[in-house]
Amino acid sequence: MRTNATTALPQQVIVPAYDRNRLTTKIVHFGFGAFHRAHQGVYTDELANQFNSDWGICEVSLYSGKPLLEQLQQQDHLYSVVEKNAIGPVIKVIGCVRESMHPDIDGKQAIIDKMAEPQIAIVSLTITEKGYCCDTNTGQLNSLHPLIQHDLQSPTAPNSVIGYLVQALRVRRDKGLPAFTVMSCDNLQENGHVTRDTVVGFARLLDTSLADWIQKNVTFPCTMVDRIVPAVTEDSLDEITKLLGVSDPCGVVCEAFRQWVIEDNFVAGRPDWNLVGAEFVNDVIPFEEMKLRMLNGSHSFLAYLGYLAGYEYIADAMADPAFKKAALALMLNEQAPTLTMPKGTDLEVYAASLIDRYCNTNIKHRTWQIAMDGSQKLPPRLLNSIRYHLKNGSDFTHLALAVAGWMRYVSGVDKQGEAIDVRDPLAATLKSICDKHGPNVSVVKALVLVDEIFAKDLIKSEVFINSIEMAYQTLLLKGAKHSVAEL
Repeated sequence: MRTNATTALPQQVIVPAYDRNRLTTKIVHFGFGAFHRAHQGVYTDELANQFNSDWGICEVSLYSGKPLLEQLQQQDHLYSVVEKNAIGPVIKVIGCVRESMHPDIDGKQAIIDKMAEPQIAIVSLTITEKGYCCDTNTGQLNSLHPLIQHDLQSPTAPNSVIGYLVQALRVRRDKGLPAFTVMSCDNLQENGHVTRDTVVGFARLLDTSLADWIQKNVTFPCTMVDRIVPAVTEDSLDEITKLLGVSDPCGVVCEAFRQWVIEDNFVAGRPDWNLVGAEFVNDVIPFEEMKLRMLNGSHSFLAYLGYLAGYEYIADAMADPAFKKAALALMLNEQAPTLTMPKGTDLEVYAASLIDRYCNTNIKHRTWQIAMDGSQKLPPRLLNSIRYHLKNGSDFTHLALAVAGWMRYVSGVDKQGEAIDVRDPLAATLKSICDKHGPNVSVVKALVLVDEIFAKDLIKSEVFINSIEMAYQTLLLKGAKHSVAEL
């Protein structure tokens, strides 16, 4: 699929109506994953289509994304997005990407040089929680992380995104160029602050004056992003081929809903994404916590317990009345009370909209996919809410069952003795603990001692430990389906 081939696509396909040659690469983005393609890519493309914006994107993948970027380059950096609603699919061709880079193709220095070009105003990130190399409890840099250890020894040839950012900012400072904005679009609580703390923390280990320059000149806006984008599968690619009439290995399928709330804190300018539905605000954190706890927290609940109950997709779990009722109760009774929202925010309406989205059978969102990287996700999605309830003496039965479900899941073996493909940075550590204890409630206290996940306040809380042990024992005795039904 190349620019000159878009005229041959079916009439219903929405294609770029703007001159792509007008676009200037002003954004470098790390993480050409499905979510970015369906979210920030769509907003930026629509802005060019509707308002003649000249903001273009250079996509960067550092690790496993090389084949996808090579395919993107063969397609003149065009890719497709299929948005699925109750009426039918809407298919768009996205044209705002102008360049793409990978260290194995271009070399590390070329990526750093691209970030140091004078017109680059934003470096944005969708690198997942683990890409920040931080302690998930504190949000501070984990200086012992293997990637960080490498980059401290070889700062001009980094392996981590944090290392790339700091080296590019060093080059800009040394050349007398202004700083760019670093914008995280990952599901991290206070993602802008975490990004700032890890970047400045790394820089301070290398060069105190550079750290001070970054702290003074670089902005790190917080963002809240939302759109359900299932992992790409052969089935979804086949569907895209049928709708387009040509294959597109870079294509993605997503829900029609989308949301983007952005702290308006950009040191070198920004696109007017608000013209196409984004919202610029002074304080993103309340919206971020709302999404992390109500949406992401309930997603994790459904992922672990749904997988253990034998449900492959979120919509399958939601077809079980007990799971649907439990997800809503989790949101309204145990997550909503922990939030402090701006006046006029209706959390009941928000929860109802999430339930409707989860029930969309056109979106094949696998419980296994959402269950990935749980060690990174538990603190912001579930554990911080539990802290609120421990402090206030209120009930957190659903949250406890979600944590117990994660503990049962990371054992790597389900109730039928079938292997679970656990994808997690701490998978080996977690499995060794579970193997030592077996399916026994004693594993709870052992897992809670993993301090990369559970901070000292929880480790010392008898109420917390007892609640998780009770939930875990229920899972062992009755299984996930009956445990959720009894809620």
